[in-house]
Amino acid sequence: MNSTPIAAQSQITFFYYRNLEDAARFYEQTLRFELVEDQQWAKIFRVAERAFVGIVAGDKGFRRPQDYNAVLLTVLVNDVDAWYDHLKEQGVKFLTEIQDKPEIQVRCFFIEDPGGYAVEIQEFLNPHLREIFH
Repeated sequence: MNSTPIAAQSQITFFYYRNLEDAARFYEQTLRFELVEDQQWAKIFRVAERAFVGIVAGDKGFRRPQDYNAVLLTVLVNDVDAWYDHLKEQGVKFLTEIQDKPEIQVRCFFIEDPGGYAVEIQEFLNPHLREIFH
């Protein structure tokens, strides 16, 4: 890939919360994402090498929390079953059980974070897509 002045180097998705501390505990302790930047009212967690999720206090930042969030964070993993077991032990709110979706060659389940955002834990079964995303 050519490096051009308009090429992206990374990505951060920001979510907004009424209770930032509950969200911070969820992403750091439950999902075990690394806190890489703590700005007090905004925190950024590393999901993977160059993929990040940021959480922001609801009374700060560009947006405000909503009662219903039509956003889905998908986290790609190598072992959906191990993640399922870990999150069950943590008492996370599950939106679905593990699902096999042969038509798109994925195995996944959905949980809800403390702010009502849906989080999908997904494993690509297609070897070509595993190579790209895993």
